[in-house]
Amino acid sequence: MTRFSAMLDACVLVPVTLADTLLRLAEASLYRPLWSARIITETVRAIEEVHPHLSTDDIQNRADAMDTAFGDASVTGWEALEHAISLPDPDDCHVVAAAIIGRADLIVTSNVKDYPPDVLAPYHIEVQTPDVFLLNQLDLAPLAVMSALSRQARSSHKPQLTLDTLLDRLATCGTPDFARAAKTQKWRLAAEHQSSHILSSRHHDGL
Repeated sequence: MTRFSAMLDACVLVPVTLADTLLRLAEASLYRPLWSARIITETVRAIEEVHPHLSTDDIQNRADAMDTAFGDASVTGWEALEHAISLPDPDDCHVVAAAIIGRADLIVTSNVKDYPPDVLAPYHIEVQTPDVFLLNQLDLAPLAVMSALSRQARSSHKPQLTLDTLLDRLATCGTPDFARAAKTQKWRLAAEHQSSHILSSRHHDGL
């Protein structure tokens, strides 16, 4: 089954917590992430501005790790198409060009107004905020999303985050509706744990 593809705009890759969540869902095969070298360059530059205390090497290492983890995510060969795209902000044309070449089904961005539907419609590309995108993933695969969030919380350090704290952070990253909805789905993790425990006990007892 072919996974749908989502072009991730730089603005959703800058917040570390949000980017981590988006990439963990991709790692769980819920969708195929896409970006371009220019999007990554913009991401690195924005992180340097927002977090001047971080070293350039650390920021670049994060970007390199993304490319390594998702070897087919970086779209190339979009440059010639950029000038054929017309958007309110010409600086965003490269995102649409890369989305077209990468055969993206949608663009995930916090700046939805910069991508008019009438421009994207001929290419059958939708645009969604990260809040809407994550809500849709939660609706389609609730246990997979909650499991990814649980792993994200457990892997955090300095400070160690609880699932609720992680969701609170995501709410401040522009996904408040998703954070609220995810909090109502925490029972799925307990149910899954209980089910796994029962199966393990039966296996141990030879049932």
